Amino acid sequence: MKIPFVYGKTAEAEDFTGREKDIARLKANLQGGINTILISPRRWGKTSLVNQVMKELEQDSNCLVCKVDVFNCRSEEDFYKAFLNAVLNASSSKLTDFIELVKKYMGSVGPKFTVSDVGATTSFSIGMDFKEKHYSVDEILSLPEKIAKEKEKNFIISIDEFQHIDDFDDPRGFQAKLRAHWQVQQHCCYCLYGSKRHMLLSMFGDYEMPFYKFGDMMMLDKIPLQEWVEFIVRRFNQTGKCITPELAKIIAERVECHSFYVQQYSQLVWLLTNKTASMETVDLAYEQLIDRSSLVYSNLIDNLKPRQINFLLSIAHGEKNFSSAKTLRDYNLGTSANVKNLKKAVIERDLVDLRFKDDYEIQDPVLKEWLLRNYTL
Repeated sequence: MKIPFVYGKTAEAEDFTGREKDIARLKANLQGGINTILISPRRWGKTSLVNQVMKELEQDSNCLVCKVDVFNCRSEEDFYKAFLNAVLNASSSKLTDFIELVKKYMGSVGPKFTVSDVGATTSFSIGMDFKEKHYSVDEILSLPEKIAKEKEKNFIISIDEFQHIDDFDDPRGFQAKLRAHWQVQQHCCYCLYGSKRHMLLSMFGDYEMPFYKFGDMMMLDKIPLQEWVEFIVRRFNQTGKCITPELAKIIAERVECHSFYVQQYSQLVWLLTNKTASMETVDLAYEQLIDRSSLVYSNLIDNLKPRQINFLLSIAHGEKNFSSAKTLRDYNLGTSANVKNLKKAVIERDLVDLRFKDDYEIQDPVLKEWLLRNYTL
């Protein structure tokens, strides 16, 4: 029997739930040519959402769709290769078409290129010799616009882990180069997203950055509690097991409607349930959820300074006024001036998210519970 809850990979088909408004907005943006930056904390389901929308757009005969993942790109050259191959594969259905596109549009590459079939996905790749400069950056970045014009279609390009380009040599220069090409394209639309929320906010929200106001910034929120309750109950029922809405609500509430953990916690409860879930099963699964992450959290905390740990504890306990004399004393945070550095440190590590002004929350709800159990003041 297929386990009805998925985590650690993208959720598709019946494993995907909610996000109707987000799907509608993102799809309308991309069909309308509005570049979109999707921002949220880690593991809230950004990739699943984008994949869902891109699959729907693939059914639109007026669209060409491709995805570029720059997680493993460590330089501009790596980015160009990934970008080029994604665009070429989206524009061709067989090897001969792929080769014809290379010949037609990538003339400056010359004879030094290789094409290989990489397996069951029926995708192809072109190898480029950047050392000898048999390439043109302008050709690569302009390629989707040229293809879209010729085919009389719109090219929709999603780029995952986009924040990684900030690690390249001269990141601002590279970003300026990308924007200079992309902002003049009339038949291409870009969906940019990644797992480092604070970096993306800086790249697209800072007036001095090249990508400032590049497009619509979608701030992804959590899936509402009631939608999770209905999803959990439905998935149990579909596999011949039962769980009450009340217990499903406890599952979602304990992990604060965090997409990754709702799926993982629900899976643990499902695995422990023979026929009907009980409160005892829900409690046991919660203990397993915390235990399974204990080693990871221990290693994470070992790399933090004592006052950074204390600051996390203050957030876990619901403190808001971190610079008050009482909070500084109770959590040994040092001076009020030091609080600013503590905030910056935990945000850059993606441990804490600033939801509203002075409203901080620990991104990982299971880490929050683990801290409260294992650290005292």
